[in-house]
This record gives sequence, C-alpha cells and structure tokens, in this order.
Amino acid sequence: MLFCENKKNGARLGLAISKKNCSLAKDRNKIKRIIRESFRKNTTKLNGYDIVVLNNKLTHTKALYDLHKSLNMHWNKIQKEP
Repeated sequence: MLFCENKKNGARLGLAISKKNCSLAKDRNKIKRIIRESFRKNTTKLNGYDIVVLNNKLTHTKALYDLHKSLNMHWNKIQKEP
C-alpha cells in the first residue's frame, strides 16, 4: 500500500491489482470489491490522503477475514501518520 497527503478534503483510492500476481479475473474482481468496501467504510479516517493498493502473489489465496484485517491495519497506520 502506498499513500501520500493531498490538498483536498476527501480521500482518493487507486487500485493496482496485477494480472501477473492474480491470473483469474474473478479473483482480481473479488479483491477489488473487498478493498473498495473497506475503503468506503473507513473514508472518514482517511480524509486528505491519496492511497494506492497493490497486491502480491498470495493475496488471492487469503481468507476474506484476513484481507479485511490487513486492510484495517493499513487504514489505522495511515490515520496515525503525522
């Protein structure tokens, strides 16, 4: 996950879910849906940041619970940045 501050009130999300690391389209779409849902739930925490989420080779094999847990950990880390 990459992030930087922006000069706007809202948060913006970018997704870079590569075909190289997740070959099946249904798995890539599932990952994107989970990320977007988590981002929408945490938008108030993330105001003023541009965020790009990347995947690795093991992302599509993780359980939904693990993906949500990982995303929440990242959102909290971004919120604590000065």
